[in-house]
Amino acid sequence: MSIKRYTASKDNTITNAFKANLTGRGVAGNMGSSDILEVFSIYGQKTTNSSEIARTLIQFPLDTITTKRNNNTLPESGSVSWVLKLYNAKHVESVPTNFDFFVLPISKEWQEGVGLDME
Repeated sequence: MSIKRYTASKDNTITNAFKANLTGRGVAGNMGSSDILEVFSIYGQKTTNSSEIARTLIQFPLDTITTKRNNNTLPESGSVSWVLKLYNAKHVESVPTNFDFFVLPISKEWQEGVGLDME
């Protein structure tokens, strides 16, 4: 069995996190040019039941994958295992000992954007 690697063609982080003053949410942010992706959930920062989450959008070169599948250089659907490898960037925040990612398709085109880190 061979291993093929596909690198993301674009990515972005979207969030509803509170701004530093905890009075508004940073929903208009754009972190497409950041060198890292942020995934988090914060509960109880503003009120005891407030919730903030960050999600990532990652796009892979589906045209390339489809072409290889059509040319029989990539096995048919259902006979391939896909593994998403992400790495932890060094930072001062605490990290969970266990978590789950839900990987779902996006049905619309989206722009990567040119914004920087969430800071």
